[in-house]
Amino acid sequence: MSEIMNAYLIFCMIQSWWVWDGTEHSDLWYNCRFDNETEAWFCASSEETDWLQAVQVLMVLSVVFSAISFLIFLGQLFTISKGGLFYLTGVCQAFAGLNAFTAVLIYTLRNKEILEDSRELSSGHFGYCFYLAWVCVPLLLCSGIMYIHLRKRE
Repeated sequence: MSEIMNAYLIFCMIQSWWVWDGTEHSDLWYNCRFDNETEAWFCASSEETDWLQAVQVLMVLSVVFSAISFLIFLGQLFTISKGGLFYLTGVCQAFAGLNAFTAVLIYTLRNKEILEDSRELSSGHFGYCFYLAWVCVPLLLCSGIMYIHLRKRE
């Protein structure tokens, strides 16, 4: 499950977190606008605010913890004895969930400061990857708890 969550987190970091009328969107790294003449997207780097950097770092840490959790699980699968628990895997997965939770919560509460140099926020709304990130949070936390209680069988 951790590799699936890792893929969702990576996907969500580079897609729309805030959308204006379907012709402009913002993610954690870029603000993109659709040009009707050329029928192409033009993207520029997002304005670096402290809140945006915090969200970026926490989402990257979430992906790192999720990947480490998967690698530790593979290692423990072959090294722990029968009846052993996957504590370390579960703790890493739970840290991934807490990092994702903190990042999405910051973006939720501080989106005005994060998008301060962009267009009027009242004409926009949260994008689909923002909602997917919220879905990933309980899944990461639940999988972390399940790993902690998971025992190796023969």
